[in-house]
Amino acid sequence: MQEAGRGGTDRPALFVGGVRALDTITTLNELRGATAALRKTGSLALVPTMGALHEGHLTLVREARRLADHVAVSIFVNPRQFGANEDLDAYPRQLARDSEQLDKEGVALLWAPPPSEVYPEGYATNISVAGVSDGLCGADRPGHFDGVATVVCKLFNQVRPDMAFFGEKDWQQLAVIRRMARDLDLTSPHVDAIYGVPIIREADGLAMSSRNAYLSTQQRSIAAVLPHAMHETIARLSRGEAVKAVLADLARRLIDSGFDTVDYAELRHGDNLVPAATAAPGTRLFVAARIGGTRLIDNMAVD
Repeated sequence: MQEAGRGGTDRPALFVGGVRALDTITTLNELRGATAALRKTGSLALVPTMGALHEGHLTLVREARRLADHVAVSIFVNPRQFGANEDLDAYPRQLARDSEQLDKEGVALLWAPPPSEVYPEGYATNISVAGVSDGLCGADRPGHFDGVATVVCKLFNQVRPDMAFFGEKDWQQLAVIRRMARDLDLTSPHVDAIYGVPIIREADGLAMSSRNAYLSTQQRSIAAVLPHAMHETIARLSRGEAVKAVLADLARRLIDSGFDTVDYAELRHGDNLVPAATAAPGTRLFVAARIGGTRLIDNMAVD
């Protein structure tokens, strides 16, 4: 396999200890040897995922490959970020298919540890990031962002990447991770090397998500209302209409269109996630709504 390096330069696929580097690595000892070998020949980027990869994930990989010499992808369905009555057991797991896709994208290393390798017996440490974790998804999913911050910090320490890439669909998650990296003085990666990549959308505008696979054909049609309703809401906000009334109209439209509930529809400042009283550059519209048992989230900039 030929890998396209930074700037599109081709280079041979990397082998570690005689084994193709994309072969699934499941133990820390293997990982440390593989990442040490990669670092000898250039920079290393990490794309953390929970698997069930789609075009949105692959876009992160491509951006990472554009900026780094080598790309590692982690696949770990993190039990600590799933709350009671959430879909941990139902979360799609398709490691063989994911590995094949990553191979085609020229990924150098796949880190897919079992839970016991990430949270060994007696594990007792939790990372909690106040402020940016509050409200939005944090209000509906208590402890979720503690689980996110904890596992991402562990992944950073395990892989020690020069840079990391996350999707902007999970904007609050990205804010939590950046604040965690800043507050803990992380250097691998430094907070300035934690990159957000714009949302990848389906043809009808719905943000790509592994959870879209849970939707029936009818539910999928209803889900497409979400991005269109958000665009209309942003247009009204940009004209100076009252924020509270416009957001209430958005929630009603989603319910009338077939969504079961709207967890939140809020306008916040994008950098610190503080609620915004008026639309202005730097503010974003955040929405979470449910169809059946599937919870969809999205966010858009208010220009």
